Amino acid sequence: MKELETLDREVVVPNFWDDNESAQKILQKRAQFQRSVKIWEDLKGALDDVETLILLAEEENDDSMLEEIEAASADLNRQLEQAEIKAMLSGPQDASNAILAVNSGAGGTESQDWAHMLLRMYTRWGERNGYKTELLDVQYGEEAGIKSATITFTGEYAYGYLKSEIGVHRLVRISPFDSNKRRHTSFASIFVYPEIEDELDLEISESDLKIDVYRASGPGGQGVNTTDSAVRITHTPTGIVVQCQNERSQHKNKLSAMKVLKAKLYDFEQKKKQEEMKTIEQSKKKIEWGSQIRSYVLHPYRMVKDLRTQVEKGNVDAVLDGDLGDFIDGFLSSQTALESSEK
Repeated sequence: MKELETLDREVVVPNFWDDNESAQKILQKRAQFQRSVKIWEDLKGALDDVETLILLAEEENDDSMLEEIEAASADLNRQLEQAEIKAMLSGPQDASNAILAVNSGAGGTESQDWAHMLLRMYTRWGERNGYKTELLDVQYGEEAGIKSATITFTGEYAYGYLKSEIGVHRLVRISPFDSNKRRHTSFASIFVYPEIEDELDLEISESDLKIDVYRASGPGGQGVNTTDSAVRITHTPTGIVVQCQNERSQHKNKLSAMKVLKAKLYDFEQKKKQEEMKTIEQSKKKIEWGSQIRSYVLHPYRMVKDLRTQVEKGNVDAVLDGDLGDFIDGFLSSQTALESSEK
């Protein structure tokens, strides 16, 4: 509450919007705190309702209120479970938007059709949960399905929830593409990246720069070689050094050097992000037998089973239509339990 009160005071200061980027970040942080407070207030309200109903039933000795008490208690438990799940999403990128990639495994049309089914499943999950989805890229198969696709999910905690889906997904069914109606096993992989904001500030602070001027050397004529026109700029926070001596004017050399510096700083930031992604990608598995995280069996029985958490659902159609809540919650709960046991 104190943090929210502090942010509430910040947003009403007269010069709040002078720095638009900073203002947006403060508003996002404030919105997160507001949502947390609302969760707490809703839980407290639901608990108060249950306690009030119990007191009334006791005072009036009215057993007919038991059904209403049970319904209110079930609603409270549901809200509490959701609050616990939200509390598990505390990773540095969990609140980020998500970029989900689907790739078909070996097996041609069978796996490509399965990849297409998974793309639809996650699109439906996004729609069910209020996320904005956008298909960025899709490579279609020759006969049916897709070879790969990339889709973004925009909304709070998209990455936190979808990271549970990273891995190989296995489908067992009677193939609609096999004239002999034989059973086939297909694989496709899902990988999820957090959408990392581009926070590179190209308006470089002068205090971060060490600027040296010196006499240019080499070809260029007398005007270039006899004046202190060359410029060397060191960006002290990163140690990046650039220099320019092509122009006769020190001012022009400085402008050119700054362009090079900005380009190198951008490249520096991108490489840092790539290293972050490389670390995340260590968990990626091969798209093959034995590495799957979840099995979707349509024949000879119907069952979806997560092999990491043992969560099972018999309503396969609902799962393929985006009902993934039990699997996601089960994964997050198991990860939290694992982290607690390692401490």
